[in-house]
Amino acid sequence: MSNSINLFDFENFKPRLYQELIAATAMKRNTLVVLPTGLGKTLIAGLVAAYRLQKYPKSKVLVLAPTRPLCAQHQKAFRKMLKIPSESVVLVTGRIKPEKRKQLYSVGKVIVSTPQCIKNDLERGILDLKDFSLVVFDEAHRCVKDYAYTHIAKEYVKQSLYPLILGLTASPGGDVDRVKEIMRNLSIEAVEVRTEDDPDVKPYVQKTYVDWVYVSFPEEFKRIQALLKEASNSRLELLRNLGLDVPKKPTLKELLQLNSRIANYYERTKDRSYGMALSLLAEIIKIEHAIELLETQGIKPLHAYFCSLEKQTSKATKKVLNDPRVRDAKILVERLYEQGYRHPKMDKLVSVIKRILAKDPDARIIVFANYRSTVNEILKRLEEEGIKARKLVGQAKKEVDKGLKQEEQITVLNEFRYGFFNVLVASSVGEEGLDIPEVSAVIFYEPVPSELRRVQRRGRTGRTMPGKVIFLLTKGTRDEAYYWASWHREKKMKKLMYALKKEFQPKSKSLTDYLKGG
Repeated sequence: MSNSINLFDFENFKPRLYQELIAATAMKRNTLVVLPTGLGKTLIAGLVAAYRLQKYPKSKVLVLAPTRPLCAQHQKAFRKMLKIPSESVVLVTGRIKPEKRKQLYSVGKVIVSTPQCIKNDLERGILDLKDFSLVVFDEAHRCVKDYAYTHIAKEYVKQSLYPLILGLTASPGGDVDRVKEIMRNLSIEAVEVRTEDDPDVKPYVQKTYVDWVYVSFPEEFKRIQALLKEASNSRLELLRNLGLDVPKKPTLKELLQLNSRIANYYERTKDRSYGMALSLLAEIIKIEHAIELLETQGIKPLHAYFCSLEKQTSKATKKVLNDPRVRDAKILVERLYEQGYRHPKMDKLVSVIKRILAKDPDARIIVFANYRSTVNEILKRLEEEGIKARKLVGQAKKEVDKGLKQEEQITVLNEFRYGFFNVLVASSVGEEGLDIPEVSAVIFYEPVPSELRRVQRRGRTGRTMPGKVIFLLTKGTRDEAYYWASWHREKKMKKLMYALKKEFQPKSKSLTDYLKGG
C-alpha cells in the first residue's frame, strides 16, 4: 500500500495489516468500520483520505466529529498523517464568522468540522459538496433520525461528483433496526468489523481485567424502595385494567416506548381511556426515576429530585406527591438526608481508588457517573480524602453548575495526560472519541444498560498497556439488572455486526465469470 499512496506519511505512521485491509475496502465502497477504541480508526481514515486526494487531485476531504475538542484532535492527527501543507487542514466551527468559514472552505484541502456547522452552511449556501471525494463520519452511530449527519450524507451523495463515505464507530448498537438505519442513512455498501478476539487484531490488544465490587443495599433504603415500588405497581395494575399489555417489570425504556405508542393512539382517536393511560404513565415514569436514583445514586440525588418535583405544577406530579406512600417515602428521605446518609458505593469507591493508588501512586483512573450531581459529589469526597481529582463534564445552561466549556475540557484532559492529578471523574462527555490518555483503571460508579456506552467507557483502558475495568454493583437493584442488560446487548451487537459484514461482502467471481468478462 505504501507504494501506491504518496500523500500518507508512512515513515512516521506504520499501518497494521488489519488497518490496511480495512482501508483497502473503504477505498472502493462506502464502508462502515466497527473497531474497538484505541485500535486506530483515525489512521484508517488517513489512509483513505490520502488515496482519494491522490486519485482526485483537485478534490477535498471532509472529516466530521460531534464535538469541537474531537474536531481539534482530528485536525492535529490529519496534519501529521498527510503529506500536504498543514495549513490546508482546516478546522471550521460555528464560532467562526460565516465569511471566514466560506474562505476556509475555499482554501482547505481537508476540512474538519462539527456536523451542525456543515448542515447550517449547506442550507445557507456557503458550502457545496460537489468537489469532495470523501466524507468521514466519526462516531457514525449517531447517524440516526434527525441528527445532522443524516442530512449531510444525503446532500453529499446528491451533490458530489465522486462520492465516497467512511463511517467510524466503536459500537453501533445491538438493535438491528437502528444499525440498518445508520447504514441506510450513510449509503453503506460494505461493513468492516473487528473485535478484540479477531486473530489480526489480537496481537495489538492489551489484556483488560474485569472486577465486580458489590455493596449491600441498606435497610433504610429498602423501606423507601418498598413504598415507591408499591406506588408504581398499583398504577401499573390500573394500566393493565385498561386493557394494555404491560410487562410484569417494565424497564424505563419500555415505559417510554409504551408512552409513545399510546400518545399516537390518543392523537388519532381522542379516546378517554388512552388519556387516562397517558396520565398514569407520566406518574409511573416519575416514580420509577425516583427508585432508580435511590438504588443507583443514593439519598442526596433523590432528595434533590423530590425538591424539583415540589416546584412542578403538572397534574401527574401533584398526584404522585399526594400519594400517601410517596409522602411516607419523602419523609424517610428527608430524615436520612439530614443525617448525611450516602450511598454505600461512595465509601467503596474511595477504598477502591486508595487501593489502586497505594500500589501505584502515579496511576490514572477514570470514574464514570451518569449524573452531574453525582460527579460533583464524588469529586468533593475524593478531595476530602486528599486524592487529586478533577471533573470532566459538558456545558450546561444551569446557573448553579454551568459545567465546562470545550476549551476547558481540553485543558483538563491535558493536565490528566501530564499527571497533574490521578482521578478524572467524568460524565458521558468522556465516553466518545476524546483522546483520553492511557489509564490504569476505569470505574463504573453505576452500570449502564446501553451496550454502546459500556463499550465506549471500557475502551478508555487497556489501549497500550493492560488495564482494569471495575463495576460497582448494589445487590438486588438496577445496578445488577443494567450490568447484565448491557452485557447481553454487547454480545448481540457483535453477532449482528459479523452477520452484516457477511451480508455486505461482495460476491467473489468464479473463473467462468472472468472468462465471460463478468
